[in-house]
Parts: sequence; structure tokens; C-alpha cells
Amino acid sequence: MSTTGSRTTATDTATTAADQAVEETLEDYTLRFAPRSYRRWTPMVVATTALGGIAYMADFSIGAGIGLTHGTGNALVAIAVAAAVIFVTGFPLAYYGARYNIDLDLITRGSGFGYYGSVLTSVIFASFTFIFFALEGSIMAQGLRLGLGLPLWLGYAVSTLMVIPLVIYGMKALSKLQVWTTPVWLLLMVGPLVYLIATDRGTVDRFLAYTGTDGDGGVNTASVLLGAGVCLSLIAQIGEQIDYLRFMPPRTEANRRGWWTAVIMAGPGWVVLGALKQAIGVFLAVYILSEVGPAAATEPIQQFRGAFDAMMPSWTVVPLAVVLVVISQIKINVTNAYSGSLAWTNSFTRLTGHYPGRMVFVLLNLAFALILMEADMFSFLNGVLGFYSNCAIAWVVTVATDIGVNKYLLGVSPLRPEFRRGMLYAVNPVGVVAFVVASGLSIAMYFHLLGDALQPYSPVAAAVIAFVLTPLTAVVTRGRYYLRRTDDGLTEPLLDADGNPSGVTLDCHVCHRSYERPDLTACVTHDAAVCSLCLSTDKVGDHVLPPAA
Repeated sequence: MSTTGSRTTATDTATTAADQAVEETLEDYTLRFAPRSYRRWTPMVVATTALGGIAYMADFSIGAGIGLTHGTGNALVAIAVAAAVIFVTGFPLAYYGARYNIDLDLITRGSGFGYYGSVLTSVIFASFTFIFFALEGSIMAQGLRLGLGLPLWLGYAVSTLMVIPLVIYGMKALSKLQVWTTPVWLLLMVGPLVYLIATDRGTVDRFLAYTGTDGDGGVNTASVLLGAGVCLSLIAQIGEQIDYLRFMPPRTEANRRGWWTAVIMAGPGWVVLGALKQAIGVFLAVYILSEVGPAAATEPIQQFRGAFDAMMPSWTVVPLAVVLVVISQIKINVTNAYSGSLAWTNSFTRLTGHYPGRMVFVLLNLAFALILMEADMFSFLNGVLGFYSNCAIAWVVTVATDIGVNKYLLGVSPLRPEFRRGMLYAVNPVGVVAFVVASGLSIAMYFHLLGDALQPYSPVAAAVIAFVLTPLTAVVTRGRYYLRRTDDGLTEPLLDADGNPSGVTLDCHVCHRSYERPDLTACVTHDAAVCSLCLSTDKVGDHVLPPAA
């Protein structure tokens, strides 16, 4: 009797946990395809929401740090080089995310890494989110210290804890937050710059003539590449853009122009605004340098305090600067917390077959960020970003190359992205080998292990090695490790007449919910369909389709 009761209790507990996982993932479609029934926003609302997430102040610090070290000329060229690389590599990723309504982790699985292989890149992306959360939180803490007199340690805690209520509700809440705060943020950011240029032409001359502490007045390759390496740490930002772009409506003839405009603007186009902010950071740092010194000149709160001081009554200067910093921090760090939680959840669920709830990983991500802030990450910002950029570049270039070259030019990679367990091999050497070799060698170069002369070229090495090895490995392996099987066992077509993911719904026999066709496969043990989350949490593989015969 007790044994039966125990079994019943265990079964009920497992069922309750599964139901809870399903309920939570249906709020923002964590781990899974985003169905068209949920994607009710217009292309421009999705784009505005996605662009709202790049309101971060880190660009001003990054640009200022590069400019003060290498000079304005080197900084501007470095910013332009990095922006070009980010735009080119971001375009195919943004297109796939918007077209097939999946996030960058799901794209990565079917674009060279395999079902478990992409756990590597999920950790890289999760690291990106808490590194930049810590950076933005540090900037906000500087603002709270200037405006309210809060000690930095308390400011770090405030900037971390305040985003928790905002990030719980996923896309529905974030879209409203980003749309309504973007106009205020733009006005506060652009207004002071326009005023300074219009009223004091000397500021432009001093900006252009600044040579930096390590510069000689000219543009040289080593300085440009070192600066570009720091800027390229932002290449993983495309993952956060895709976390919003996956909610784009289906592309049709009626909305084709608006759809493409939104995807380009909010996908690779984010870097245009990012590069502009970095250049503004150099300008403002040079403008306030003589007043606050090189250490404080990289702090956005000081940059905008100096800019507002030139155009506003003194009593409004600090409040406006603090408002700008706080708005910016909230806009980006809700995105960092949201996207980071998705990345951690994806990795953990695949490795363990257990879904603990996204909120667990929101808190984990915030804990990592708070530790970095309390360790004064801001003081060694460029070193952290320069190291991290090697891993981020290797990952993004590998996936972009797989899409652009292996899929469209060579035809050795399946054109439609696959992400479902059972359809993919556990590990695909195409992406894993390219990523590991490119990141490993470029990190060795960054830490001078291959000689001082090669150190500035580590980001170039990461990009070039990934670009070469991705198609080379695909050709050598003949593309055999992309798909474990090509037939998912369901007769209903995956795509509609316009090439969009089908909106036809089928029932999952495990969790008894309805899902749209791209999220399901046939079940190996039942004459029924099973959804992607139930496949991911199937610890013994009862429902997973076998390899193709």
C-alpha cells in the first residue's frame, strides 16, 4: 500500500513539474520555436523593442577607453572596422531568427554545432550577458553615487535587484518598456552632442586632433586592431537582438518591405547606433578630459554631466545625467537578464533533461554580474572585453559562415535550420572544431603566447580561422554530421506556401498541449506527436526518434 502511494506521489510530482515547465516556457517560448499565434506584434514594434535593448552606456565607455589610449583617428577606424564585421556576420543570423522564429542557440544547433555541441556557445552567450550586465550596473552605480551619494557597493546591489520584477514577464512586458522609454533616451543622448557641436566648433577640432596616451598622431594597424578587438566583444549582441526578432510576424508579399526594414534595422543595423555611441564616447571623453582626468573621463555619468553642464541650468545637470544613466541601465539590463536566463536554461535543460524554471537562471545570471561589479570590473574593462571578444568572434563567425557559405554556396549544410532533439547529431565537428581552434589560437595570441608582435591580431585570427575552418571541415566531413535523420515522422508540411513556418497545430501526447507544426516530431513509441520541450526533458529517450536507417 505504501509503495503504491509512493509511486502515485512521485508520478503526481513529476506531472506537476512538467506542467509547470510547460506553463513557464509558453510565456515567452523559452527553449522552443515561437509560434505565429503568439507573434501578434507588427514588424516595427518588434524592431523598436529590439533596438531599445541597445540603449546601454557601455559603448560610451568602450569608445572613450579606446580613444584615450590610441587617439581619435585610430579609435574611429577601429570602431568602423568592428562595425563592418558585426554587420556582415549579423545579417544571416538575424534573417534566420526572424524568418524561422528561433533564437540564436537554436540556430547554432543546426548550423554546425549539433544538439549538445551548441552548449559551448550558450555558455559564451550567457557570459556575454552577465559581463555586460555588470558593466551597465557599474555605470548606474556611478550615477547613483554622483546623484544620490550612494556608496558603490550599494549602487551595485540596487542596479541588480531592480530589474528582477521587470524581467519576470518576458516579451509582453519588455516590449512595452522598450517602446515607451526609447524617445526619452534618444533625446537625452543626442541633445547635448548637437548643442556642443553647434555652439563650440573648437570641441570638434580638439576631438579630431587628440592623439591618445599611446598614439603618435597617426593611424597604425596595431592600434586599430587592438581597438577593434575591444569593440568586437559586442559581436554577441546579435543574440539579444534575435531574442526579440524571433517574434517577427510571417513574411508575406503584403508586409515584405516593412519586414525586411525591421529585420535589417533591429538585426545587424543595431551596430550603426552602437558605433555612433562609441564615437560619441570618444568625443565626450576628450571634451571633459581636462576637467575630470583620464580615469573619470571613461565614465558615462561624468561625460554627460559635463555635456549637460554646457547647455542646462546647474541645478538640472546631475538629475538629467542620472536619469539618462538609469533609463539606459534598465533598458539594457532587463534584456541582459532575460537573454542570459534563456541561454543558461537552454544549456542546463539539454545536459540534465530537467527544466528548473527560467527564474532560477535569472537569479544565477544576476549573481555572477553582482560578483563582477563588486570586484570592480569597470577598472579593467578593456582587458576583459579584449579577451572575451576572441570567443565571441569565433562563435558568431562560425555560425554566419555556415549559413552564408555552407548552406547557400556549397550546399553541404541543410538550408532550413533544425533544432529538435533526435533530428540532430549530438556534436557536429564542423562548428565545434572551427570554434575551438579559432578561439583557442586567438586567445593564445591575445595573451602573448605566440609572441608580442602577433598579440594585436588576435581578433583577426579568430575571424579568419573560423571563416576558413567552417567550410573546410564541412567539405571534409561531407556534411554528414548535420542531420541525424531528415524525416521527422509527421506528414504535415513544416513550411507554408510563403516559406514561413507552418501555423497548423498538433497535440503533444506527453504534455497534452497544442503546438504549431515546427515544434513537434513524431514519437518513437506512440502513434502521436511530441513537442520539443518534452523531447529535451526525456531523460531516457522514450520519445526520441532513432537515427535514419
